Formats: sequence, C-alpha cells, structure tokens
Amino acid sequence: MSFREEFIEIFKDKITRPGADALLNYLENKSDFFTAPASARYHCAYEGGLCEHSLNVYHCLVDYLQRERVQELYGLEYSEESVAIVALLHDVCKVGCYKPSTRNVKDANGTWHSVPTYQFDDPLPYGHGEKSVYIVNGFIRLSREEAMAIRWHMGFSGTEDNRTVGQAFQKYPLAFALATADMEASYFLEEEPTV
Repeated sequence: MSFREEFIEIFKDKITRPGADALLNYLENKSDFFTAPASARYHCAYEGGLCEHSLNVYHCLVDYLQRERVQELYGLEYSEESVAIVALLHDVCKVGCYKPSTRNVKDANGTWHSVPTYQFDDPLPYGHGEKSVYIVNGFIRLSREEAMAIRWHMGFSGTEDNRTVGQAFQKYPLAFALATADMEASYFLEEEPTV
C-alpha cells in the first residue's frame, strides 16, 4: 500500500465529522499534499514526503498514547478521530509552499554539481501551527485541545517564548504528545538527504 493509500484509508476510517469529505477532497484534488515534501532540505525532503511524515507522526502518536507508563501517569484518553486529525493534519500548512529548485554541492573530489532541492515560498505567511489550524478549521470544527495540539506541535523548537509553549503543554497534554510524536518521526524515523 502506498503512503497516499494508507493516509486516505486512515482518514476515511477515523475522521467522520462534518466537513471531512470536503477536506479530503481538498487534499486530494486541490492541493499538492500528496506530492509535496515535508521540508526543503531536512526530513522527508522529497516528493511525497509530507504525506509520509504525516503518517509517521500518526503512528508515533498512537504508540505514545498507548504506552503503559503514559497511561499510568496521565490516563490520557483521546478518540481515534482526534488522534488522526492532529497527527495527519498538523503540517497541512505546508501545502503549496515548496517549489522544485536546484542547489550546488561539492562532491568528495571537490567538484561542484547541481542537485535537485526545494525552495520554500509560503503564499500565505500565517505562521506554522496556526496556519494548519486555520486551514483545517475551514473544513471541520476542531476541539480546543485539537487546535492547541496542532498549533503547538513544533514544541520548543519553534520561535515562541518557551514559557508560552510550556503553558500550552501543561494545559493541553495532547499538544505535548503531538510535539513528541513529531520530533520522534522527524529525528529518528526520517533521514536527511545525504546530498
């Protein structure tokens, strides 16, 4: 099964609230979600990387929330729909932002070569997490905790004041869980290109 097929299968099975069909139609037919990279030069920086990364985050989040110790300490209970929404859609803000480009790199012999890459060009500079919330809320109604999880999924690696991030994590545990899953996927499951 391809990443696209897996994403669509999980989406259709788990996300059923009003507007879900229109959101999936947007992702499939009116955006580059399934062909876009997840980044310009780092994790999943290749065609289809955004979909692959979203699935990786989904699987990491499901695993995290099922960990026995997490359940013992926090007893977190979220619907399968909430988990799917925040994980699969946390980076929808990247739709339409990556343009194919090239850059020059030196090989081991010191010879320069042009290699394919992506250039980031955001047509709607609305922020990162907040832009994803804005886009998703245009189709389906997010709960406050879902919106906070998506908004703060960059955790302490974003540019926000650390105190604000910490407050969000304390009030909305799903935000911490999603940020943890995003980092696990980005730094442990997904490799940076070697070029």
